[in-house]
Amino acid sequence: MKYNEAKEHVPGRLHRILDDPYQAFVNETPERWEHLSLALHALLDRALNQDTLTLRVIHGWENGNFDPASLAHSDHLIHDIDDIRQVSAVYESARDAIEPAPCDAGSLLQGQLDDAIRRAEDTGQPIDEETRRNPARWPTFEQGLYLYTFFKVYNRLTYGEDDSYRSILCQTPEGECEIHEFHLEEGEFAIVLPTDEAATAATQLILHESQLEPMSQLLERCRITACLQ
Repeated sequence: MKYNEAKEHVPGRLHRILDDPYQAFVNETPERWEHLSLALHALLDRALNQDTLTLRVIHGWENGNFDPASLAHSDHLIHDIDDIRQVSAVYESARDAIEPAPCDAGSLLQGQLDDAIRRAEDTGQPIDEETRRNPARWPTFEQGLYLYTFFKVYNRLTYGEDDSYRSILCQTPEGECEIHEFHLEEGEFAIVLPTDEAATAATQLILHESQLEPMSQLLERCRITACLQ
């Protein structure tokens, strides 16, 4: 059976300001830090100025585990770098006290997956056990491609990726979005924002809990807070 794939490595808004985003952030590129600063300002400034930037911290997968039910998260409205540092301090305190990491209610993926499967079955589409367990088969039912796309993003942010940059186009329940995924020596993260630049939907900065402090340092070095001062 043929399965749909997400539109990965497609032109996004960084292609409007950089000649080749896929080479712009590799270590061998002389203007790498200039490119990083331009990209982060282009992706984050508007959301910061409008107070619509949400930090999503993921955790729960480790040692190769990618069970959807195990992936947890916490979401935080971010106004500046200090807010990220405060979130980092909360996670560090939990680790030091050997306590569970901050967690919003429910699994990040499992609840949405169960709902999508239930809706598919309500319309008469049978979903077998292999399809439930294999994320590559999720695109066979409605909203499955959206869930599979983000499953892969969360997996790469947890376990790493060779490509320094990836641009993804994805249809979500809130509308079409761009996912800009970065895997750099300085940090690994993804920025999700609506394709319609006039949309009021929140922009998400997604990263694994281990990347909180590196992300703070990267944003500070690229002077992302300058627009707030």
